[in-house]
Amino acid sequence: MKDNAVDCSLSVILPAHNEEEAIATTVHEVIDTLSTWIQDFEVIVVDDGSKDRTGVILDTIAVTHSCLHVIHHPVNRGYGAALVSGFEAITKNLVFFMDSDGQFDIHDLERFFSLLEEYDAVLGYRIHRQDTWMRKVNAWGWKILVGMVFGIYVRDVDCAFKLYPANFFHEYKLETCGAMINTEILYKFTRAGYTYTQLGVRHLPRRGGRATGAKPSVIMRAFRELFIYALKWHREEKRLEKKAERSKSLKQQTQSSRERIVAPKEPEKTPKV
Repeated sequence: MKDNAVDCSLSVILPAHNEEEAIATTVHEVIDTLSTWIQDFEVIVVDDGSKDRTGVILDTIAVTHSCLHVIHHPVNRGYGAALVSGFEAITKNLVFFMDSDGQFDIHDLERFFSLLEEYDAVLGYRIHRQDTWMRKVNAWGWKILVGMVFGIYVRDVDCAFKLYPANFFHEYKLETCGAMINTEILYKFTRAGYTYTQLGVRHLPRRGGRATGAKPSVIMRAFRELFIYALKWHREEKRLEKKAERSKSLKQQTQSSRERIVAPKEPEKTPKV
């Protein structure tokens, strides 16, 4: 092990959909790099219904790398569903997820670990984002909308380069299946009292394949999930607030009753002789 070794255990989740051109390079880079930092790690790749050779390539690599676990979705279920499948399979103390299209450099993760001494999670944001102007505009608008609806104000809400404590995913159920997943994680994470900080990471041109985040069907699904779950979660939050108020009121009444019961009587005056 090198001097920069990290004393933790780590689960890495890589969602993949039709990434045959980049998946082998990405997986090998992740495994080779982490091997120099961490003794205890696993790489979980979720093949989300790929129609190309992504699944076959992953299964071939897994034969010679015991740290690699491959989950296959028979049909494409969406980015959020792929992450959730990965979260359900984790066995380590920390969870990191990253896109598998080669647009991130796993070496940037090394700077994240020292920040866990002060924060519960570290969120990456893309420096010099290598996307079309239309995707950048869509991302900006989505970030503004998420802030208005959920009160989540981060620099790059959908950046797929984030490090979280694993116990959060064991304790909280995730409900969204599409592009809303990062918003849901942050919403529930902050409501649970966890803390986070943000750190810039490099964003590189795609190694191959096609981005699907700007497809009309993906965008419509994200908006549909946003409004459905915004109503659901805000209602749940109000119910919890009312329950907490009733519990507090009942506790105060009980305490007041106890104080009346145990209040000492004034001593009787001794009659003068």
